[in-house]
Amino acid sequence: MIIIIVMMTIGMNASAQYKEYHGDGPDDVLRLVPIASAVALKACGVESRSNWHAFLANVALSNITAAGVTYGLKHSVHHMRPDGTDNKGFPSGHASIAFAGAHVMFKEFKNTSIWIPIAGYAVATATAIDRVHRNRHKWDDVAAGALIGVASTELSYWITSKLMPNNERGTIALSPTSFTFRYDL
Repeated sequence: MIIIIVMMTIGMNASAQYKEYHGDGPDDVLRLVPIASAVALKACGVESRSNWHAFLANVALSNITAAGVTYGLKHSVHHMRPDGTDNKGFPSGHASIAFAGAHVMFKEFKNTSIWIPIAGYAVATATAIDRVHRNRHKWDDVAAGALIGVASTELSYWITSKLMPNNERGTIALSPTSFTFRYDL
């Protein structure tokens, strides 16, 4: 009888430590909203910092860098998620991608309207909060992801400013029937 009570107590403590994983949530879509919004704003002709070529280079480089750093750390740190589903909890990939996109919005559109980057950071913050709320990450996981996203974007803008100093080497043309991209060496 004592053994059964001890086993039940241990089982209750172990199950209380982990909350059940709640499946896919709004954060899976929200993480992509800032970068999709930046591309949509640029495509709609909203005034931005960069031409299309530099813009796309920055978007690609910032997201590739954020994803590479994030997943490199996930596979080397082995930090258990709060819900106990796996050991890839640090840092938050959702937060790093969301904040990389939000920081692109800041870099590109801050001189057009301060509300554009505020909206991007609000969506990225909502993504991070949802990750914690759904027990997929702790606060330090999403904070590290946010830092990685912002730093990746800063790095991408620094690199492209060195590689494309005149910011006029590429052109993009969009029509109802075609899409053309040209890069002049």
